Amino acid sequence: MKTLLFLVLISVCWAEPHPGNSSLEHERIVHIQENGPRLLVVAEQAKIFSHRGGNVTLPCKFYHEHTSSAGSGTHKIRVKWTKLTYDYLKEVDVFVAMGHRRKSYGSYQGRVSLRESSENDASLVITNIRLEDYGRYKCEVIEGLEDDTAVVTLNLEGVVFPYSPRLGRYNLNFHEAQRACAEQDSVMASFDQLYDAWRSGLDWCNAGWLSDGSVQYPITKPREPCGGRNTVPGVRNYGFWDKEKSRYDVFCFTSNFNGRFYYLIHPTKLTYDEAVQACLKDGSQIAKVGQIFAAWKLLGYDRCDAGWLADGSVRYPISRPRKRCSPSEAAVRFVGFPDKKHKLYGVYCFRAYN
Repeated sequence: MKTLLFLVLISVCWAEPHPGNSSLEHERIVHIQENGPRLLVVAEQAKIFSHRGGNVTLPCKFYHEHTSSAGSGTHKIRVKWTKLTYDYLKEVDVFVAMGHRRKSYGSYQGRVSLRESSENDASLVITNIRLEDYGRYKCEVIEGLEDDTAVVTLNLEGVVFPYSPRLGRYNLNFHEAQRACAEQDSVMASFDQLYDAWRSGLDWCNAGWLSDGSVQYPITKPREPCGGRNTVPGVRNYGFWDKEKSRYDVFCFTSNFNGRFYYLIHPTKLTYDEAVQACLKDGSQIAKVGQIFAAWKLLGYDRCDAGWLADGSVRYPISRPRKRCSPSEAAVRFVGFPDKKHKLYGVYCFRAYN
C-alpha cells in the first residue's frame, strides 16, 4: 500500500507544473534539428540492357530531400561505384570520384567515367562492355556524415549453353569449369542467366556449375532420369559443392562478337588438324563453341553441315528445323568428339574484325 501511494505521488509531481520556475518545463523538452536536408540517391532504371562490345550508362542521381539542390556546399561530394558479388559479402571496386580526382580499378581501368550531365548526375558510363561486366552495381554518394545508395543491374543480351569436355560428363571442378568457358569465348553463367534460359526453353539433364559456386540444371520436360515424371518444370538446385574436389559440367554464357562466323567451303572433308590449317589459310581461326552458339541464337545462323570446332567437337547450328536437320527443334546439334586424326568433317571458322 505504501509502495502504491509513493508511485501516485511521483506521478503527480511529474504532472504538475512549477509556476515559480517556468524554465524547468522547457529544460525537459529536447529539440532535435537536422543540419540540412537528407541526402537521397536514386536510380531512374533498375535494369539496363546491353551487349558485349557496346557502351552503356548506369543511371544514378543524388538530391537533398525537400530541395532541388545537388549538394549543401559544405562538404565535397564523393561518388563510389562498386560491383556486388553474389553473396553480397564482398564488393569489387569499380570507380571513385571526389572533386577533380578520379580513379578506376582492375579491368575497368580506361573504360569507366561519370556522365556528369548535371551537378547531381553520378551515372557511370562503361565502354567496350565485356562478358564479365554482367551483374549488379552499387552507386554510393557520400557528403559529410550523410550517404545513400542505389543498385542497378546490367543485363547482357546473349545465350547460355551447357558444356562438358572431351573427357565426358562430370569431369570439371569449379576452377576448371571457369577455364573451359573462357576457352570457348564465354564466361560461367549466373543463376539469373540460367533461369532466363530455362524460361526460354532450355532443357538439360546434366548438372553444371554456375558462377556463384552452385550446381544446377534446367528442366522444361520432366522425365524419369531427370528428377522424375511427376516433378514440376524448373531449375533444379544441387546446392553448393567443394570447388576443388566436386566435379560437374558447366553452364557458360556468351554474347555477340565482333567478327564473322562462317562454314568454310572446302573441296574435301578434313581431319581436325587440316581444319585448323584451312581456317588459318583463309585468314581466320577455327571457331569456338561459344561462337557457334552466339551465331545460332543471336544471328539466326543455320547450316546442316557438321563441322569441327576449336575444342575438337563437331557440331552444326539449326535455326529452321527440317527433315534430316534437327526436325523437332532449333538447336546447336552435337555430333560428339570424333577421332581427330581419322574422322573427316567440314569446319566452322571465325574471323575477328579489327
